[in-house]
Amino acid sequence: MVTAVTSFGRSGLYDWMIQRVSAVVMAAYTFFIVGFILSTPEVTYTAWQELYSHLWMRVFSLVTLISLAAHAWIGLWAVLTDYLTTRMMGSKATVLRVLAQMALGVVTVTYTVWGIEILWGF
Repeated sequence: MVTAVTSFGRSGLYDWMIQRVSAVVMAAYTFFIVGFILSTPEVTYTAWQELYSHLWMRVFSLVTLISLAAHAWIGLWAVLTDYLTTRMMGSKATVLRVLAQMALGVVTVTYTVWGIEILWGF
């Protein structure tokens, strides 16, 4: 039996809410970026630099980055739990699932830290 301990939230309801809220944040960010590209006559490095020089844009990007990481983690956890536990029974499935979750967790944290470094210039 897989417990909620390995998921991102405390229960399925929290995971569901995190997924929905993060999806709204990512959709808003996507619409904003598409609107910026369509409304800017010439999208140059200077235009991007000016846009990201504003604190609100960097915070919006950070919230979106964290939303993306949480959304991806919950989705991947659900898929791995469903397919590596349900489809394959036994201890091999558990070991494979845990290894896959660890690897994907490392990738998620690495990309999140890298994104924060890019946004804030640490």
